[in-house]
Amino acid sequence: MANVSVYNMEGKEVGTMELNDAVFGVEINEHLVHMAVLSQLANNRQGTQKAKTRSEVSGGGKKPWRQKGTGHARQGSTRAPQWKGGGVVFAPVPRDYSFKMNKKEKRAALKSALTSKVQENKVVVLDELKLDAIKTKSMVNVLKNVNADKALVVLNENDENVVMSARNIADVKTALINTINVYDVLKYNTLVMTKAAVEAIEEVYA
Repeated sequence: MANVSVYNMEGKEVGTMELNDAVFGVEINEHLVHMAVLSQLANNRQGTQKAKTRSEVSGGGKKPWRQKGTGHARQGSTRAPQWKGGGVVFAPVPRDYSFKMNKKEKRAALKSALTSKVQENKVVVLDELKLDAIKTKSMVNVLKNVNADKALVVLNENDENVVMSARNIADVKTALINTINVYDVLKYNTLVMTKAAVEAIEEVYA
């Protein structure tokens, strides 16, 4: 089991914590991690692009000139793709890009992402994270104290003071243990978690 230091909000080490290898020490499955990121990005796509094919553009019912004898190439419609105002050849249509991963794959991908952060020493555990009021400066100071830049802050329960204080900081995002995902874990440099959040994650995923 990996041991990590536990810090208080001033950045002082106040103890250590053992991380469960079933969550934070698994064999990293790069394929599933890649799939999870791809899935999330694909599921976020709107897929609402649309252009008209020659059958959907209005007009063009009349043959522009007779078939033979004009010297022009034969034409059947002014809405064919080669005409100005004509249709698009292989026009994009609204489509759904999303694809599903099963529960087991999602869990394995998240464990792999969490393990990679531990191996890179990019996990910071706080004994607690409580702010008296909504104040961005207070949150900035806490992150500075623990040397967390571009951080994903994982909370055990929704704390409005913390969430609202972090909302205005560039490159900082807060998440609850039931909303963390592989993409965010990998996107942010440092994973900042409260002790309670680590215990809750181990309880859910171990």
